[in-house]
Parts: sequence; C-alpha cells; structure tokens
Amino acid sequence: MILVVDDVAASRYALGAVLRRDGHRVVLAASAGEALIELDRRRRAGELPDVALVDVGLPDMSGFELCRRLKESPPFAALPVVHFSAARMAPADRCRGLDAGGEAYLTVPAEPEEIQAVVRAAARGARHRSDAEAQAGHLTRLAETILAVQSARCPLELAEAAAVGTARLSQGPAAAFVLGDDGELHRGLSQRRTAASLPDDGAHEAVRRLIQRETAGRVGVHDTVVSAPQWPPGFFRARTSHGADGADGTGPLDGARLTLARAREGCAPVCLATPEYGEGLVPGTGRLVGRLAHATAVAAERLLMYEMERHIALTLQRSFLPTHVPQTPGTEVVVRYEPASRDTEIGGDFYAALDTSQGLLTAIGDVVGHSLDAATVMVEIRHALRAYCVDDPDPRTLALRLDKMLQRYHPEATATLCLALVDPATGRTRVTNAGHIPPLVVGDDGGAVYLRAKGPLLGLGLDRPPATETVLLPTDRLLMVTDGLIETRGIDLAVSMEHLRTVAAGAPLGVTALCDTLLTCLGHDRDDDIALLALRLRPDRAGAGPALPTAPRRTPAEPG
Repeated sequence: MILVVDDVAASRYALGAVLRRDGHRVVLAASAGEALIELDRRRRAGELPDVALVDVGLPDMSGFELCRRLKESPPFAALPVVHFSAARMAPADRCRGLDAGGEAYLTVPAEPEEIQAVVRAAARGARHRSDAEAQAGHLTRLAETILAVQSARCPLELAEAAAVGTARLSQGPAAAFVLGDDGELHRGLSQRRTAASLPDDGAHEAVRRLIQRETAGRVGVHDTVVSAPQWPPGFFRARTSHGADGADGTGPLDGARLTLARAREGCAPVCLATPEYGEGLVPGTGRLVGRLAHATAVAAERLLMYEMERHIALTLQRSFLPTHVPQTPGTEVVVRYEPASRDTEIGGDFYAALDTSQGLLTAIGDVVGHSLDAATVMVEIRHALRAYCVDDPDPRTLALRLDKMLQRYHPEATATLCLALVDPATGRTRVTNAGHIPPLVVGDDGGAVYLRAKGPLLGLGLDRPPATETVLLPTDRLLMVTDGLIETRGIDLAVSMEHLRTVAAGAPLGVTALCDTLLTCLGHDRDDDIALLALRLRPDRAGAGPALPTAPRRTPAEPG
C-alpha cells in the first residue's frame, strides 16, 4: 500500500495510476492534514502504508515538515517517505528532505519506471530494516530469557522461567518440563491457570514417558511434532473456533511442537512445548527456541547436580546433628538445627554436647564456606573433638589440637568454634572462642550478657588466649548460636547481636522455650543454616557440692 500526498488532483491521480500498474494499492490525500488523519485511521486498523509519496509544496505545511512529524512519532517513524516536486529544486532543498528523514527525492514528471523503482527501493529498504529490528528484538528477548533461566534457584523456577521465555519467543502459550534423575517432572506454564484447569497426574505421566522416549540415546537439541492423541490435554487452552488461543476452551488442539534438549548423556532432559495449530512457529522462531532449550538443559544439569550435593550434605548434617543430645546428670541441654531455605547452599554448622571427666563439654561452630566439602569438614571436626576430649577436655587445649588438625589435613579450610566446659556440681565454666559469636548468659531475672571470650579462627595456626572463666547459676541459661540466626547482609553484626540479646532476655523461662522463641522471632527466611544450643544447671542435680556462690554481674562482650 502506497500513500500519495499531493494537492494537485491531476498529479495525484497520475501518480496513483503509475503505482497501481506496478501492483500497489494506493491511498490518496490532498494535504498534510488529510494524510495524518488517514495514517491514524490506518494505524488503528493495523494496516500502515509501505511507503508515503509526499509532495514538497503542500498547502497546509511543507512536505519536509510532514516528514519530520512522521519520523518523530513512534507509530510512523519506520514509514519510508519519498519527497517529490514538479518545480525545479536546488540541491539544498533535496538535502532538506533527507535531513528531515526522507528516504529519496523525485523530480516529476518522471518516467513511470523510475517512479516505480524508487518506491520499490524505499519499501525494500524499510522491510530490511524492519526484519533487522525484529531479529534484534528476538535476540534481546532470548538473552533476557536465558538470563532468567540461569538465575533460577531450583528446577521448578527453571521450568517456569523457560515456559515464560518460550511464550515470549513464540508469541503464544508454552509449557516447559525438566525431568530429574529420579524421574520427577518439574513443570512450568506460561499462562496463569486455575487449580481446576491444571493437567492431572495422568497427563504429567504421559509427558514424562514422551520425553524419555524422544530423548533416549540422544544429546543436543532436536524438534518433533506430536499429534493430539499423543499429547495430553490441559497444558494449553484449546483454540477457539477462530483458530486463536482463547479462554473458553472450545475447539480441539492439533497437537504440540516439542523442542527437546539434553546437555550430555546421563544429564536431565528438558522439553519446551508450544501448541501446534497447523501453522507452526513464526519463521525463525524455532532456532531461537532451540537455543533457549539448550541453555535450559545446561542450567538443569547444574541445578540437579547441586540438588544431589545438597541432599548428601543435608543427610550428613542430620545424621551427625541429632535433634536430641544425651543428657548429663545435673544439666539440661536443648539443641536446634534449621537448614537454610531450599534454594540456598548447604553450610557447615554443627554442635555437640559431650560428657567428659571434668564435666559437660558443649561446642558450636561453623566451617567457613557452603558446599559438600564444608559439611564433610564439619563431620571431621566433630569426630576429632569427641576423640580429643577423652584425654583432655580443656577448651583451650582442644581448640589448639583442632587447629593443628585443620592445618594438616585441610589447609584451605577455616572454621569458627566456641567451646564451653561446665562443671554441673559447681557451675564453674571455662570458655574458649575461635572467631565465633560468644556465648550469651540469659538470667531468669530478664538480664542477658555476652561472655568476654574471643580468639582467632581455627585453621590459621595462631596462638590462643587463656580460657574465659565464669560461674553459672541455677537461674542462668547458657546460649550458643551460629551466625545464621542473626547475620543479615548490610547490617552490622554488633547490631544483630544486640537484637539477639534483647529477644533472649525477654524469652520465657526454660531452655526449650528460649530456643523456640529465638527461632520464631529470628529464624525466618534465613540465607544460612541455623544451629542453637542452650544449657542450664538443674536445681535438683545429683551430687551437687556446696551452695553456689553468687556470681558477679557480667559485662557485655565485644563482638567477635
């Protein structure tokens, strides 16, 4: 379609005749105002002209000004403009047309072949620019989608990001599937669906078998089309009688187009599905969806390997961190362990309560790092601690021996650790701290103070200060925590420690109530594992010695 804008009726109709003979549809306008009205009407109808042929000397505004206004308006900026004039124009006037954004300049009268060739060239150039812009838009959407896929924190998020990205590329509904090593199917849909309209278990089982069959013995990316009998209903809304995807669910699907990918043999396959209505994808879209499928497969391999590693690490931690610890006569000990949220790496938090020849030894610590390696080192530290305390349970001696063990067998690892040796009969407590949060003594009277115990991390080979000594009263609770309970990015640790102290001071009496209160108030949506150990002396402890002296009030400790 060509728009001809000319105030001279004879010239307007002559140009229209020349263009119609070349196969174009022609729309005529006698002024710039008429042209703008016609263009706006065509825009609303979704059929803009391919080229505008504009006379320079229009009665209401110059053709240059009309061109400039069109190029400054986003809906019409891509419309090619060819200026023409029956008057002899100077080179400067031709330059004005090009500077205004025009694509060409004609002097009329001209041979019909020349007019037709100039218009064809302007339309061809516009199509090439439009195709290039569309391709750039597709690549931008692909890049944005791959970024979302690579940012997924679990297989379900991965499937959902891939489904939304496939829908953006194909300009229609889409579904994405990630098949785990255990056969679990993770699904994402681009369309919001009510629970009643979601596909049932049978549909998911059919898709799982289909993916397994189509990817058996194959790696890389490939496409296939499955007919409606093979593709279970429910993943896409049925098309309407007009052939478009609709919400009323009328009309059958013709099937589904599947793009399947697997990074390498033995890795999780992924499937990106779009409805096959008979027309297929928009030309060029299939290649982009294939690239997205490959990126999704690579991300799935990484995520599922992480899921396996996390499962192993959690199994290690849970097997070595029992929910209950053996109770030593004269004491009551409660422990808590809360792993980080599902999408966060596993850490190396640990605790221990060991009965020794000199009293009850409690320990809490955290191996620096988040990985299976950190969990493995955590297990070794607990084993070594159990073995070393048989000979000498002195906290400073134990810290020195554990430090040497890390330097010898894990020179790249460091860990924080706090040890407290409590004599149940007298309440005498010796504490050695290796870079950990110091113990908090919480009194039944509502007071709470940190012990002044600090020292360097384990694994650095540095000397250690003497143990800190205090006396626990029957009305005291000794609280030891890992930083996962209080550490928040962007907040100073001293501020978080003070918040912990305030919450602990206001907690109900008892070690169980203390731990539960802290987890309820501070333990939500944490990015790190949480371990707690709370201890108190039992007032009716057997074999207790003389009455305990009154301990002086403790002063707050410095963080670290």
